[in-house]
Amino acid sequence: MYSKKTMEKADLECFRRLYKESTPSADFDKLVEEAEINEWGQKVIDYMAYEIDEDRATEIVNEVAKEFKIKSEWQKKSLNANVWLGCSPKFKLKDASNVKE
Repeated sequence: MYSKKTMEKADLECFRRLYKESTPSADFDKLVEEAEINEWGQKVIDYMAYEIDEDRATEIVNEVAKEFKIKSEWQKKSLNANVWLGCSPKFKLKDASNVKE
């Protein structure tokens, strides 16, 4: 079982890589540092201004999980959820026009 701190480091590394490879490319740490603060004291990042391919985003999360030696399915799912539901760039979804019903 990994500590909460290790999982937070893995989350942060995912966000760094996702923004680095997004269009346009960005430095996540700089975005956080320069983010405006809303009325609830939360930092606000315009994540919708950045986009990354869905498949590449999945690869990045899997690479980070491997590097952090996250092997438990529960923790992999937790990392995935944190990325997909967190402040990651928007995902460019696969083309569904050629999917058979």
